[in-house]
Amino acid sequence: MQTVKIVITGPFNAGKTEFIRSVSEIDVVSTERKISAEAEKIKETTTVAMDFGRITVDDDLVLYLFGTPGQKRFDFMWEILSEGMLGFIVLVDSARPETFREARSILETFRAYAPTPYVVAANKQDLDDAWEAEDMRIALRLDPRVKLISCVASQKETVKTVLLELLYSILAEMEETSN
Repeated sequence: MQTVKIVITGPFNAGKTEFIRSVSEIDVVSTERKISAEAEKIKETTTVAMDFGRITVDDDLVLYLFGTPGQKRFDFMWEILSEGMLGFIVLVDSARPETFREARSILETFRAYAPTPYVVAANKQDLDDAWEAEDMRIALRLDPRVKLISCVASQKETVKTVLLELLYSILAEMEETSN
């Protein structure tokens, strides 16, 4: 049985906890706490350490999903959670362009922790004010080779698509290094 550690990261309220909850076959281990009045305008709780979920792909492969806190004051957890990851997903709220710069910064931080494959997921594509994925690519200054996948974190099928794209990237890199 092969286990693969995948980290889901991104800015505050990008949908990381929901992303993991929608596909995890176990109850998600979550470290959510009530948050300050200012942030409460957006949502009531935030992840302070991590979220953990698991999904069995087949008899030979299990994915361990680790969600990072999105608030900068908990970023000390990012490096800890990145240890041993085989890939990561940067989740971006498509309807909140004010978070794109932060998402780019988080992407660069995780690339510095470990040069592993990654994908960017354009979440909340079901909202009327969501940016188109290709416009997000430009705003995030993503290389054309970076996979940018549209998704809705509460929809299991779109989450699976994002995870599969990351797995394909991990596999491709493993094949490259073995040749």
